[in-house]
Formats: sequence, C-alpha cells, structure tokens
Amino acid sequence: MIRPSTAEIAEQLAHAPRAEPIRLPGPGRPWTIAELEALSGDDYRYELVRGDLMIASPASPIQGRYAVRLIHALVDFVDEHDLGEVYTAEPGFILKPEPEAIVRAPDVAFVRKDRIPPPDEQTGFWPVAPDLAVEIVSPSDRADEIEAKVRDYLTFGVRLAWVVYPSKQVIVEHRSLAEACHLGLDDELAGGEVLPGFTHPLRQLFR
Repeated sequence: MIRPSTAEIAEQLAHAPRAEPIRLPGPGRPWTIAELEALSGDDYRYELVRGDLMIASPASPIQGRYAVRLIHALVDFVDEHDLGEVYTAEPGFILKPEPEAIVRAPDVAFVRKDRIPPPDEQTGFWPVAPDLAVEIVSPSDRADEIEAKVRDYLTFGVRLAWVVYPSKQVIVEHRSLAEACHLGLDDELAGGEVLPGFTHPLRQLFR
C-alpha cells in the first residue's frame, strides 16, 4: 500500500476549499480498517466510506465551540443518570465491516453503557454504532457529504442524529431516514428514547 504522507495530504487540502474533505480511492482495492488506524496521530481527520479514505482538515473553532457546549450538556446528564459515555470526534465507529468498510467519526457521540465494549476490546475503532451522532456543520461543508453521513448513521444503527447549523442557529433532528425535524431558537433538543429526560434549549446552545 502507498500511504499518503502528511505533506501530500496538506498539499491536496491546500488546493481544496477550506475544510472540504478529500476522497482517496484505495490503492487498487478498498482501504482497510487497519490502514485507517495507522494514519491516526496527526491533525487531520480520517474516515472510511465504502473503502475510500476521506481526509478533512481539523474542526474549525466554531465547530469546536458548539461541540464543547453540547458535550458539557450531555456529559452532565449522562453522568448524573449513569447512562453511558459521551465522545468527541477522535474515536471512529465501524458502521460497516470490510470489505468496503464504513468508519465514521461524529463530532459528538453517545454510547449506552450496555453497548460499550469491555475494556480489553476498546483498542482501535469500535465495531458499534453510537446511539447518538452529532455533526456540526461549517460553511464549507457540502450538503451531499452531510446527507451521506446521516444516511450512513441511520442505516447502520444510529438511533438519533443531530445536524447542527451554527450559521443558521438551526438543528435538524433525524430519528429515521424518513423523519427529520427542524428546530429553531425557540425549541429544545430532546433525547427521546435514546436519552430519556434530556432536554437542552437551542437558545442556550447558540447564545
């Protein structure tokens, strides 16, 4: 396998719109999960999409701001009720195994306590879909890429997906491929069956 160097990745990203992901087909075959794991350790973000490698710049400060706010709200609730764990974008979740694997890394994710792998199986990417996946959209993100992520999440086991649009102060809530709800400043996020009892005002998130 010819692995792209950090310099080669930076060169390709420099000629792409800011933060727009680059898609690299595998070297004559699909990329493997082991190869994806070997690429970790720098500032770029990697995912596998049906065997192709997706490379994106680090999250923008705006994305980071809203990720932190959501994480704080979720962690406070999840810890109080001992429901599971909340994760940032670093972990990858294997939604579809090889060949043509799908490994996604949501900006924020929640996994129920009973679905977290035991400690001796927590190395590498986890072969579970998070119960909640959150994507925080930057102005340069392409709509089709966001739609593809949501479709993958809901197809392969995610029960609730939130897509956050900071520039519009809107969140689109997906509970199934056929069900999307637009939430504005006067609405609240609700955890539903995934996080029973959790609510968070959008006005507080977008303050």
